[in-house]
Amino acid sequence: MSSANEAVAWFRDVGIADRPTVGGKGGSLGELTQAGIPVPPGFVVTTHGFELFLQALEARDPVRSRVEALDRHDLAAVTSLSEELRARVLEEKMPAEVEQAIVDAYRTLCPDGEPVAVRSSATTEDAEDASFAGLQDTFLWVLTEQDMVHRVRECWGSLYSTESMTYRLKHDFPESGVAMGVVVQRMVDARCAGVMFTRSPTTGDKSVITVEGAWGLGSAVVSGEVTPDKWVIGKITGEISDREISDKHARQVPADGGGIREVENKPDKRKAPCLTDEELMGLREVGRRIERHYGKPQDIEWAVDQDGQILLLQSRPETVWATKDKETPVKKPEGNALNHVMTIFGGKK
Repeated sequence: MSSANEAVAWFRDVGIADRPTVGGKGGSLGELTQAGIPVPPGFVVTTHGFELFLQALEARDPVRSRVEALDRHDLAAVTSLSEELRARVLEEKMPAEVEQAIVDAYRTLCPDGEPVAVRSSATTEDAEDASFAGLQDTFLWVLTEQDMVHRVRECWGSLYSTESMTYRLKHDFPESGVAMGVVVQRMVDARCAGVMFTRSPTTGDKSVITVEGAWGLGSAVVSGEVTPDKWVIGKITGEISDREISDKHARQVPADGGGIREVENKPDKRKAPCLTDEELMGLREVGRRIERHYGKPQDIEWAVDQDGQILLLQSRPETVWATKDKETPVKKPEGNALNHVMTIFGGKK
């Protein structure tokens, strides 16, 4: 396989086991696609493409060794190096074979110039023991191939943000094992969007699914700019045990020249639920499918398009309660296991 071919991988051809090549987000989207879950189509600019770019960058001045030499407590030094490295990434010419592979894939994905989302997909994100979610860049409603290529470069640069480098230093991730894939995915014109947890994020209850959503693109929910509606649904029964419909003052929508903008919601829309009960049941069923596929609770991003189709944008392992489970010691039975059971139910030893 040529270098150009190795620089791009389509969702249909990758899975979660390919995280070293396509990053956490790319691996997840490929895994969902292969499992038959509705996902907007797309491809990943692989870590091979990133490595070719980084080789050219390091030929002039080291990158990885300088990051590893940082003291994470020296914020001024981390910030200074971050600014320098991100500027170098934006200025460095992309290898011609990598750029051509990206452009060719984009033209195949969007023959009529459809808008895309360009999303960072670091190899270290969405792991079960650490999550880099939110530390790298995402760009929505990208309209041209030139802008798409530029946004890929910005995603690469975000690997060297102050927050991302500090996180890696704190967790002792060796820089040699850190690379950036970039997802390029057809944009969803979302009527509403949000997140779903197949385990309660507040109580850890595994018998429920919690759905949060708001009008427009999901970026407003993820960023916390809008208080979302919230529902708690029985995973098995489908009973909606809790409804919290918020005052959703605004929504994020596509901007005319690319990117997104915020618009005010009309009074009747502000306090109207963004999902019907039928759509909630559809999300519940998709959430159950994804959890069964992975065999563990998931943190899922979703969108409902203008035609009412549910589409999945990401699924990652739930980490908060999984970490607490690991930290909570399990009481060992004393003596005979049956005695332990009898004690629990009030019996005598």
